[in-house]
Amino acid sequence: MRVLWIKNITYTSRRLLSTSNYKKVTHCIFDMDGLLLDTEFVYKKMVTQLCAKYGHQYTNELMMKVLGGTEQRLSEILCKELNLPVTPKEFRDQLLELGDTMLAGAPFLDGAEKLICHLHKTKVPFALATSSSERSVKTKVAAHKELFSYFHHMVMGSTDSEVKYGKPHPDIFLVAAARFPDKPEPSKCLVFEDSPHGVTSGISAGMQVVMVPEKHLDKKHTTHATIVLPTLAEFRPELFGLPPYNIELDHAIHK
Repeated sequence: MRVLWIKNITYTSRRLLSTSNYKKVTHCIFDMDGLLLDTEFVYKKMVTQLCAKYGHQYTNELMMKVLGGTEQRLSEILCKELNLPVTPKEFRDQLLELGDTMLAGAPFLDGAEKLICHLHKTKVPFALATSSSERSVKTKVAAHKELFSYFHHMVMGSTDSEVKYGKPHPDIFLVAAARFPDKPEPSKCLVFEDSPHGVTSGISAGMQVVMVPEKHLDKKHTTHATIVLPTLAEFRPELFGLPPYNIELDHAIHK
């Protein structure tokens, strides 16, 4: 499947893109951190703070190893790689405690709120599949309760007993698909992700994946995605057979 990187597209001046490269879907599944909510910088700050506490640096190399994974996986990798004098559980507990305050009130990223509202209005079923724990998710969605109530369900990989293996394994997306009432085939689900591990997870589950990577991420880590976008604001639902945005209405609203 060909990867397409789209830059600087507006709805009044857009490139013509062929839909033949993409398959029609009926359901959507979203990651959360770094895709819907602007939390990646906060997470980096939290982990950097904890590593510094034990005299170590949280390098970009380490960040790439844990990006998109569960809290357990992050804690296990860092404790082992840095030979920290605490157990992975103790490290994770400290991380969760920091998150109780530092992750509260995280804002939506560009295009996320609009897409959520559009899918809700057009009755496209969609769910959340995040590697975070229930505790972390509650903190992050507290400021956006109405919008997150639109999600049919939420799968929280760090605390969900049915998610045996976290990203990059396919478990979390397969579990999310199975919890829709009509249990769609994986090929009918469109995943939205920002991390390379998350994209691998979605592709391994047999789904197409829209990737919105961090802007400094090397493009070599994005080649396995179905389509790569600079922000969710550039997503065109009709490419995947979903209801298109009402451009005229959107334009009138934002005048």
